[in-house]
Amino acid sequence: MDNLDLARWQFAITTVYHFLFVPITIGLSFLVAGMQTAWVRTGDERWLKLTKFYGKIFLINIAMGVVTGIVQEFQFGMNWSAYSRFVGDVFGAPLAIEALLAFFLESTFIGLWIFGWDRLSRRIHLTCIWLVAVGTLLSAYFILAANSFMQNPVGFRLNPDTHRAELTDFAAVLTNKVTLVTFPHTVAGAFMTAGALVAAIALWHLVRRPDAETTTYRSALKVGAYTTLVATVAVLVTGDIQGKVMTEVQPMKMAAAEALYETARPAPFSIFTVGTLDGSEPVWQVEVPGLLSFLGTGRLDGTVQGINNLQAEYEAKYGPGDYKPIIPVTYWTFRFMIGAGILAALLALWSLWAMRRGRSPASRWLLRGGILLPLLPLIANAFGWIFTEMGRQPWIVFGQMKTADGVSATVSSASIVTSLLVYTALYGVLAVVEVGLLLKYAKSGIAVPTALPDEASADDARPLTFAY
Repeated sequence: MDNLDLARWQFAITTVYHFLFVPITIGLSFLVAGMQTAWVRTGDERWLKLTKFYGKIFLINIAMGVVTGIVQEFQFGMNWSAYSRFVGDVFGAPLAIEALLAFFLESTFIGLWIFGWDRLSRRIHLTCIWLVAVGTLLSAYFILAANSFMQNPVGFRLNPDTHRAELTDFAAVLTNKVTLVTFPHTVAGAFMTAGALVAAIALWHLVRRPDAETTTYRSALKVGAYTTLVATVAVLVTGDIQGKVMTEVQPMKMAAAEALYETARPAPFSIFTVGTLDGSEPVWQVEVPGLLSFLGTGRLDGTVQGINNLQAEYEAKYGPGDYKPIIPVTYWTFRFMIGAGILAALLALWSLWAMRRGRSPASRWLLRGGILLPLLPLIANAFGWIFTEMGRQPWIVFGQMKTADGVSATVSSASIVTSLLVYTALYGVLAVVEVGLLLKYAKSGIAVPTALPDEASADDARPLTFAY
């Protein structure tokens, strides 16, 4: 492999690995904040237990997210220096705000939340975790604004002398139509992931330890399962809107997602396609007539451009070259994303059905499904981002800079291979540590408080002692 392939593999491995922690952090911060709010408002001990229990899981995950996220900054300067020079003026503003505002907000108030249980009043302490949750949203928004510039570059001018993109309208970058639809779609996916994790852990304890904290775990399972179901609906709605925006700004990505080779009106939705090995044409397809037109344009008779037609159009506009992404990758990652998400929702629905009319889930098959439950949204998130980034190829900034032109010219293959091996080995160790800690604390169950504060003065600081 040449430097470009090595750099792409390294970025793909580290980025997909990092994003395993991001949706859990975003979603779980709000769920933990909601549990603590329920305790502050009602005084119900079970919500305090759940706050402390899932708070541990949240802290383990956020620590890993921070560690793995730092590597992304190094990669831009090391393997993608030409790209960094090209977008540096545009990316500087949103990423600086993300670091100075969102990250400092998260890091400051997470510290206060961790160490403030016996030093802050209930309401002030509760405010801390809500500010952490808000910080995760702000962080996601500014990072997605930068990524959306790569999908649909706006608010800039191309300097003909320096060959760099220069920021001219920061508001346009922040209100990019791709950002406005990608943000709610990503956040909905985060809630789906966190809800599935909360539900799966509670389900495991209800089936394996039916006599321990049954009422508390039932509450957690309901919160997690309902969150997963509501988030699934939000993912589908925002995904539908995102598909229409994608058809407008990146028609090749939509065509590749459906293996639509020729422009069609109406355009069929491909349920299953077998194509040639090079992805140049279909061999056999199962289609739903007109459905792709509706998904892409909102009309059953809408026109959707095909891969071959767009290839000819881009050659005329940008010059000779191959402007098609890897069709099998975009086609199947799009379907794996949807399939994994739907399966997670069905498992959440099954969990709620098992608890109907006060029953307690006891099925071993449901327990086996519960083991898959937290993994499926993670798989859907990973495939979704692979589709998003691979579907944009060969562009690193759509219509402005090709991926091959963004790689560092002075970094040797040996350096990239060395860093790739080091990062992969390090991430392997971190994965063992992360999974080990999560399993340890998830299996340990809810800690029983040895002393609880009285309810006489809810706003006063009071000590809390928990036996772990």
